[in-house]
Amino acid sequence: MPSVRDFRISGGMGIRELIKQMGSSGGFNAKLLNTGVNILQRMLSDRKCLKLLSFPACLVATGTRGVIRDFVKERFFDVVVTTCGTLDHDLARSYRKYHHGSFHADDGELRSRGVSRLGNIFIPETSYGIVIEEKMQQFLAEVHRKGKRRFSTYELCWELGKWMNKRDSILYWCYRNEIPVIVPGITDGAVGYQLWSFSQDHDFQIDVLKDETLMNERIWNSERIGALIVGGGISKHHVIWWAQFGGGLSYAVYLTTASEFDGSLSGARTHEAISWGKIKRAARHVVVMGDASVYLPLILGALKQSRGQRSQ
Repeated sequence: MPSVRDFRISGGMGIRELIKQMGSSGGFNAKLLNTGVNILQRMLSDRKCLKLLSFPACLVATGTRGVIRDFVKERFFDVVVTTCGTLDHDLARSYRKYHHGSFHADDGELRSRGVSRLGNIFIPETSYGIVIEEKMQQFLAEVHRKGKRRFSTYELCWELGKWMNKRDSILYWCYRNEIPVIVPGITDGAVGYQLWSFSQDHDFQIDVLKDETLMNERIWNSERIGALIVGGGISKHHVIWWAQFGGGLSYAVYLTTASEFDGSLSGARTHEAISWGKIKRAARHVVVMGDASVYLPLILGALKQSRGQRSQ
């Protein structure tokens, strides 16, 4: 067994070197983070691997939105699976500002002031529901006038990203790079409500089965599948559910804060997915426990540095 080494931190050290030292000097989740980065590097260099990214919407309310944007801008992943709230926050933050707050604020006072709290992020009503309704109704009216009546969720996301034309937007870069954004729970959010509202007096439909056709085609036409799965819920399950039809994930990195003792999907570890055939028994896989808003910037930095070194 290798011995534990002390960290040796220098002022000019890069992120990749820091995470590399976590493999020999880090304990606990620091060591697991190094393992996760190594798995992702192998996955990204595998030209025959379909690369999937799933994450919950809450991260898009934070500056981690920029990390996810860079993942798709630089084509690290081929398909994104997420929740309706990602559309909400990506759209809202393209036009309005969110603010730093506190976990310990008086929520009743915030309510009276028209401010919603997402952890320690403060979201004014004018920066969320109001602007989402305004922009979505403009967008939907415009596409409807052009004769577009039926969308899969990935087609909707591409069309919305194109319409917004905001270079800081996740949806914009998914549109530009033709990376499908699958939203299996499309009605569960402010954008979803606007879709329903518009459909009440317009001929307009969302075809979620077309999303499943795309997932089917991508999975069956791939030799291997890999995924970075952040958090849990419907976006996580949609990725591993489809992966089983391709023989399971060959690469899997989970970032989570959920525990497994209650049997929840969000807390389920990679080895549980092996029992379902959603991850291959011989796969490279790891679970890293902790806050993704801390880990994802480190992961992106390390992967960018490694990619730059390989291209030199």
